[in-house]
Amino acid sequence: MNRRKFLTDISITVLPEEEQQKSLSPIDNPFANKVLPKVERTNSGLEPHTGVWGFDQVAHLLKRTMFGATKNDITAMMSQTLDDVVTMLLAAQPTPPPPINVSTSDTGVPLGQTWVTAPRLNSDGTNPNNQRNQSLKAWWIGLMLDQPVSLTEKMTLFWHNHFVTETVETSDARFSYKYLALLRQYALGNFKDMVREITIDPAMLKYLNGNTNTKTNPNENYARELQELFTIGKGPEIAPGNYTNYTEDDVIAAARVLTGWRTDATNISSYFTLSRHDTANKQFSADYGNTVITGSSDPTGMAEINALLDMIFIQNETAKYICRKLYRYFVYYVIDDAAEANVITPLANIFRSNNYDVKPVLQTLLKSAHFFDSVNMGCMIKNPMELNVGTCRLFSVQFPTAVDYVTQYDHWKYLRTQASGMQLDLCDPPNVAGWPAYYQLPQFYELWVNSDTLPKRNKFTDTLVTPGYKKGGFTLIIDSIAFVNQVSDPSDPNVIINEFAQLLFPIVITDNQKAFLKGVLIPGLPDYEWTVEWNDYLADPTNQTKLNSVKSKLQALLAFMMDMAEYQLT
Repeated sequence: MNRRKFLTDISITVLPEEEQQKSLSPIDNPFANKVLPKVERTNSGLEPHTGVWGFDQVAHLLKRTMFGATKNDITAMMSQTLDDVVTMLLAAQPTPPPPINVSTSDTGVPLGQTWVTAPRLNSDGTNPNNQRNQSLKAWWIGLMLDQPVSLTEKMTLFWHNHFVTETVETSDARFSYKYLALLRQYALGNFKDMVREITIDPAMLKYLNGNTNTKTNPNENYARELQELFTIGKGPEIAPGNYTNYTEDDVIAAARVLTGWRTDATNISSYFTLSRHDTANKQFSADYGNTVITGSSDPTGMAEINALLDMIFIQNETAKYICRKLYRYFVYYVIDDAAEANVITPLANIFRSNNYDVKPVLQTLLKSAHFFDSVNMGCMIKNPMELNVGTCRLFSVQFPTAVDYVTQYDHWKYLRTQASGMQLDLCDPPNVAGWPAYYQLPQFYELWVNSDTLPKRNKFTDTLVTPGYKKGGFTLIIDSIAFVNQVSDPSDPNVIINEFAQLLFPIVITDNQKAFLKGVLIPGLPDYEWTVEWNDYLADPTNQTKLNSVKSKLQALLAFMMDMAEYQLT
């Protein structure tokens, strides 16, 4: 498969320096951005945030670094300092238990047991890979749903979108699990070490044909993506085969460095075969200081890889390229001159001075005045995982327990398949560059919302409000009564509207919007009608008629609020 077939010859002149490597598809939405926004944003930088530390700021931090946050999460963190919360977010997490078999078709593994180290085929020769991939994807949804106050899962998805593999191409769920475990292990660790490990990861070797890269038949796929997408970035093309940061000859030389690696399906690993490796010297261009990597007969295969990475990581652009990607993931997609000077460049300096450890970069960014600047709050569109998983977490939606693991995985799968319909298929990005919403100029996050996906987003949230998703005798549904009981005075419709809006929306809505929402809750009625109705219900909570009366009104309000444009923002 040509994993770069998404590239076209269309050129767009508004690309920032490191993004000019990607030609874009024509813009077919007449209402879409044609150029990046030109409005002046902010001159704030990485100086520590010293402003207000209240509900809105805590919610902003948690929703950007996690998949949604409950009111309890937010209020609990309000009692902590910003330093304390960021420290908590960056703390190492234990390795989660692996995914399990929930399909009778996977006869090689007992139900409820993990398949991640099982033989690739069943004893009868049938291949359970599809069932295992479904298990893997559902399992990751479960980790997102059950995450503590931690950045680990959000960063695991970031790296998955950065070091892309696709289960449909790796064709071995055990390889895909090992790859995800690697991303999670290094999610908040050392980026250079992660690149080294991902280079010889069996899923990546198979996805980008590193397992067929030999001295007699070099394959350039991984060598190209290592430089263009994974580390330094391509930059504008200066001349045919000559880019800002490297040349086509550098791709060829890097491919020769990477020869000799193979995958082992029996041991679920990779290994190096010296006889397949090109042991001659490799000459790189002036972009890399005319470096020569001396050919090696190192039986581990790592000597030349280490030299290649040392050469790439000594370049200033490598740190800047990754910091720009982190910025677009956590802050905003426009990187103007002020953001480049006040945020990206100093972040890159921090990255390099800390030997490419990720934590100091994120710690600085997430505690900065820039991150909490009002122009950077509520300015991103939720990706489908943030919408689906985040909605369930916001409303504390109950899922089946591990006792009924088949039904539990089925309900996790429901969230995953819904997100896939919204154009984020977990573990299967559309191509080697990842999801276009994180790189395709000038639309970026706009791409998550279109005439196909918006109705699906609204249908998903509507379904969770009522009637819920039913399978295996269990119903996923928002408990509107439990949710309204979190507000300070559920008997006052104005308090309900104000506090619901603060929980659901990252930006302040207008008084006219609030008045309209009150009309949704109590159409055409004075405030006291709701107060009387609520108090009647409290006095007789087992009365089904009274329960249904307040419940149906709250459901109508929540469904409407989640269909509003503001709910799509984070």
